[in-house]
Amino acid sequence: MRKPTHSFRGAALGVVAAAAVVAVAGTGPAQAQAPSARAEAQAAVPQGTPGHLVPRELPPHPSSDWYASDVTRGLPETAPFCVEKTLPSAGATHRTFWTEYDTGATQIVVRTGTVEAARKLAAAAEKKIQNCAADWVRDYPQGTASGRDYGALTAEDGAHVYGVHTSYPDSEPGIHLFGVGRDGRTVTVVSWGEMGGYDQAPVADFKRTTTTAVVKLYHP
Repeated sequence: MRKPTHSFRGAALGVVAAAAVVAVAGTGPAQAQAPSARAEAQAAVPQGTPGHLVPRELPPHPSSDWYASDVTRGLPETAPFCVEKTLPSAGATHRTFWTEYDTGATQIVVRTGTVEAARKLAAAAEKKIQNCAADWVRDYPQGTASGRDYGALTAEDGAHVYGVHTSYPDSEPGIHLFGVGRDGRTVTVVSWGEMGGYDQAPVADFKRTTTTAVVKLYHP
C-alpha cells in the first residue's frame, strides 16, 4: 500500500522545503534561485491583476514570520490539497506562503469571463473541498479523514471556510483550512495547513484572512 502523497507531510512540507530553496529576493531568507523560480519570477503578471494577500494577513504563527513568493501567473506547480484539477490556469495567478516550520499556505485567484462562470467555479471548488475527506479515504482506506464546515462569511459576493483533517498510520496527521470566495467574475481559493488536528487550527484568524482575500479582489 503506497502512503498518501497528500498527508500534510507530503503536501505542505514539500512546499516549505521548496520555498526555502527558491525564496524570492526580498520576501524571505536570502537564497539562490533555482531555474524554475527564476522562470516564475519572469512570468509577467498582467496589469489590473486582482490584489493578493501579503504575509502579515495570514494567521499569525507562534514561532515564525511568514514569507511569500511573488504573485505569479498561472497555477502553482503543486496544486493545493483538495482542489487539484479544479481551477483553470487560464486567468489564474497565485502566491505561496511558508514559515520556518511546517506551516504553509497558498492563494489562487482566477479572473473568469463572466459572473456566471465565476459562480460555477466557486461552487465547484466548494464541492471539491466538501467531498475531500471522503475522496481521500477512498484513495487511502487505511487512513482516516473528516471535514468541517466553518460557515459563510460576509465578504463581497460571498465566501465560505472549511476544514479537512487527515491521518494515516505511521505518518503525521494534517490539518487544512480552506477559504473560497468571489467578487463579481473573480474567484479566490486560500488554503492553509500544518501537521496536527482541529484544535490547532486558527479558524478565527483564517476567517479574517479569507475575508481580506476576497475584499482585495476588487479592481475598478
